[in-house]
Amino acid sequence: MDWLGAWELASYVVTVVGLPLAIVIFVVEQRKQRANEEHEIQQLLADNYTDFLRLCLDNPDLRLLGSSVTPDPTEEKAERIRALYSILISLFERAYVLTHADRLNPRQQRYWLTWEDFMREWCEREDFRLMLPQLLQGEDPAFAAHMRRIAAEEAQRTRTVQAVS
Repeated sequence: MDWLGAWELASYVVTVVGLPLAIVIFVVEQRKQRANEEHEIQQLLADNYTDFLRLCLDNPDLRLLGSSVTPDPTEEKAERIRALYSILISLFERAYVLTHADRLNPRQQRYWLTWEDFMREWCEREDFRLMLPQLLQGEDPAFAAHMRRIAAEEAQRTRTVQAVS
């Protein structure tokens, strides 16, 4: 076999084997990068939620981490509660916009269900549900509809639990 034939054979091998292999490697690396980006987004959102919980801990007189409503809050306490709930709604909207979709893979579904659990936990609070219409003004319409649905479900569940008790 002459050199020209060897180079031609090598070019065929590269075309038949090398190019598809390069494409597969590229696709795999893109998926890894996307997964890393999703994880980073989740970590940033989780850090922001932790910061929010710290704010709640820094304001124990508001009793936001308990299940009961703050009894007869003063005007100053009510304003602080509204401010904290606004921060929370903003965080939930970011989580919704960045992580919610109609079709999610199992990892994305797990991430999203964690956020939905947080939303449900806060919607159990009657004062949060009552402020929700005001808090959702100007928010993403799909997010607002999702939060209203969760709030309605949690209100119904709370009434059912109270009726049974």
